Amino acid sequence: MAKRVRTGLTRRDILERYLERFKRQIDKFQPFLSRKRVALSIDEFDEETEELIAQVFGAASDQVEAYLYAKSGEAALLPEEAQETGVHDIERESLQQRRQVLESCLADLEMRYRLLARRHENQKSVYADRTVVQYYASYDTRSISCTATIREVGKMFQKYRIDALLVDDGSRYIGIITDSDLSRKVIAKGLDPATTTVASCMSRSIVTIEEDEPLADALALMKKHMIRHLPVTADGTIIGVLSASDLIRALEDRLAV
Repeated sequence: MAKRVRTGLTRRDILERYLERFKRQIDKFQPFLSRKRVALSIDEFDEETEELIAQVFGAASDQVEAYLYAKSGEAALLPEEAQETGVHDIERESLQQRRQVLESCLADLEMRYRLLARRHENQKSVYADRTVVQYYASYDTRSISCTATIREVGKMFQKYRIDALLVDDGSRYIGIITDSDLSRKVIAKGLDPATTTVASCMSRSIVTIEEDEPLADALALMKKHMIRHLPVTADGTIIGVLSASDLIRALEDRLAV
């Protein structure tokens, strides 16, 4: 793999972008509450919002479930006699529930951002000695759909000069595919790269490491699982990848001191 330098987004950058996106989504939702005419339909807004929440918190997260629950209007249901008298506006309550979920997501992200800022201040001295994963990981990560073909994988490997891709199903990462997978599972078996899908060849068990963990722990995980690429997480969310080449670079830096 070509030598990598850290040119991608930091965890703070990512959180800032998520915060801005949720703020814009809440602003976009206000006309629905005031019953103003908007170009976007509520169904389109729901689809857009569900996609955003799934991307940030995960497709199977409590936040997604809460939004689906709010959208269904079940949270607004009252006994039949209350509904018959027209006392309760179920549709408006459902809108209010949607707003509450969005505001809860925003509050969660704001808390994460504050914690990250505090942790960053506390760990400046740790990062300075270049012994943690964060310093050497690549944050300019690439991914490919699980339905793509192996030929497409090869093209991306060649285009970006990489030898590993995270695999997604449209909403979350579900695996990783490397040049080793292509050698062992495609070439060695004589499979057709034009018709063989990524899903049939990828490694489904994703071993990860938090970005503030020691490089020694990353090396131990790679040796234990016999892998050369280790997805890097922050608060459980994959944000980068550490490769064996990155560890060699770290060793070279230490020897040069």
